[in-house]
Amino acid sequence: MPSDEPSGSDPECGVPRMSIKAVYLLSDLAPDTGVTMVVPGSHTETGPVIVPAGAIDPPGAISPDLRPCDVLLFENRTWHAGGLNTSSHPRLVVMMQYGYRWLAAVDDPAPELLDRGDLTDIERQLLGRPDRHPDGSIAHEGAGSAPLRT
Repeated sequence: MPSDEPSGSDPECGVPRMSIKAVYLLSDLAPDTGVTMVVPGSHTETGPVIVPAGAIDPPGAISPDLRPCDVLLFENRTWHAGGLNTSSHPRLVVMMQYGYRWLAAVDDPAPELLDRGDLTDIERQLLGRPDRHPDGSIAHEGAGSAPLRT
């Protein structure tokens, strides 16, 4: 029996599900602090989400009603953007992404952290040392996992 829920390999969606993002709220949010916006259902679209001429956001974009310690989960195919923080207070969140190991990292850890002399290769790997060659190109799959495998 077919499901109404799209799968990661649904050919009608056009783009496969590759990652899941979690936005963990640390601070209280007011309407003017610019919470992450999403377009519900955009993960099932087969084409790009269009922002009409003269508009700032696409039709259907919402700012979820979130409170401190809430988590917003969405996948890579969901249209999302940071809202504008026009308040005088910082918006504190932690955004994590879980995806296939062979995806290029969105953010690399601070170089000064990974260059610390007191870290083992395993600790550097667990902190997110990227699987990259010195020139910045992506190394073969699993290259960075050698310390843990060994």
